[in-house]
Amino acid sequence: MHHELEVVADPDAVAGTAAAFVARLARACVQAHGRFTFAVSGGHTPWAMFARLARERVPWEHVAVFQVDERVAPDGDPDRNLTHLRESLGAAPAEVIAMPVNDTDLDAAAAAYGRSLPERLDLVHLGLGPDGHTASLVPRDPVLEVSDRLVALTAPYMGHQRMTLTYPALARAQQVLWRITGADKREPLSRLVAGDRSVPAGRVEAAASLVLADAAAGQGPARADAQSPASP
Repeated sequence: MHHELEVVADPDAVAGTAAAFVARLARACVQAHGRFTFAVSGGHTPWAMFARLARERVPWEHVAVFQVDERVAPDGDPDRNLTHLRESLGAAPAEVIAMPVNDTDLDAAAAAYGRSLPERLDLVHLGLGPDGHTASLVPRDPVLEVSDRLVALTAPYMGHQRMTLTYPALARAQQVLWRITGADKREPLSRLVAGDRSVPAGRVEAAASLVLADAAAGQGPARADAQSPASP
């Protein structure tokens, strides 16, 4: 899979560039087919981007936000990705389709969430861990080999079992947007861009892939501004 890599100065520039890209793609998709379907990963990486999106022109009433992954934890728990996603969206009238991690039968809940996914996801936002994981696709977890389900459960990782989109679900993305910051991401980023499938992130397939990295993580000269890259 080919990745378009863009290196900017710092995490703030990554957030600004990502927000401008998302807003422009959202407007284009709504104009083209009336809806923008956007899957957002957990962790800290989306928060700054959503803060910057508040300054952008986004047709939120036509935006459906899905979760890429979620920790199995109670509603409102600070470890829940949903808690921070809703805080980040604020009053934006987007539809949020939350992963049902509080259901009694988690396997059935994962299957139901898979059925809720559209045939096409306009954009999937992903981060990258120092170990090369993305979403909740972690090295050596059996979930990496799931090919017959769109959503599956992981083994416990850093204190929580998780629900995650699988590789077949991520392959529904028309566009993947990677946001990668920090010197601890330099090696996994290099492996991702090289197409190294021995790291979980390297096995993600999509129609198009834009990698936004800060200078600490990225390879090559950084742009100092936070203007958006070329239109998708």
